[in-house]
Amino acid sequence: MISDSTGETLMTVVRAVTAQFENIHPIEHVYPLIRQERQLDRVISEIEAAPGIVLYTLVEPEFAQHLERACQRIGTPCVNVMQPVHNVFSSFLNVDMAPRVGGQHALDDEYFERMEALNYTMLHDDGQITEDLELADVVLVGVSRTSKTPTCIYLANRGIKAANIPLVPEIKPPRQLMKLKKPLVVGLTASAERIRDIRQNRVLSTIPSTDSDSYIDRKLISQEILRARKLCKEQGWPLIDVTRRSIEETAAEIMAYLRAHKADHRHTPQ
Repeated sequence: MISDSTGETLMTVVRAVTAQFENIHPIEHVYPLIRQERQLDRVISEIEAAPGIVLYTLVEPEFAQHLERACQRIGTPCVNVMQPVHNVFSSFLNVDMAPRVGGQHALDDEYFERMEALNYTMLHDDGQITEDLELADVVLVGVSRTSKTPTCIYLANRGIKAANIPLVPEIKPPRQLMKLKKPLVVGLTASAERIRDIRQNRVLSTIPSTDSDSYIDRKLISQEILRARKLCKEQGWPLIDVTRRSIEETAAEIMAYLRAHKADHRHTPQ
């Protein structure tokens, strides 16, 4: 994987494709920020030493041609993963492409919005601050170990201000949570078995305490889950079961809920 930017696009494409093949274990060689000819020559030398499928996103035409010729000489496949999409856009829009290295990582308003969202999310993790929850786009609630924090961070990287509030036995949810008007509140839940397994691993990696037994007790976990479900139902909050979902899938559903939530608010008289 050869890129003149961070290589994130390539890695996403490659991992999506390799996931469709069973019983293979790909060895990844990632070369980001290739912007000079000597850098590209070094990469080509390494391809010669260990040939494999070459995928690249190089904006500079001379670099792309140099790499294509080298791979043809070596006898290894070489694919510009962006070229088919670029061709479709150019044809449909009837305009030429204006290449920009790392164009998707420009320091524009969207970038700074993502940084602001990430700062907000880190400050509002695990119910640390509740006074300004109204500034959030999304507030996630759920019992311990339902992937609230990683989901919030994923959302923040997409410019969504996300806070999360743990639902703890014998402790009432913060009153600010119950009064929210603008943010979308979403509950996350999972099976008792999954939560118990994750909590057991957590306990094993830390110093056990007197509360450890109740923390991993399946019956008590089931009661926690039922109380959380009841709260979400009473408040009309959507509930997502993350038992068999990846963080990305959970976040995608939350973002769909958020689009609908914003649309409803736009059409609601003030």
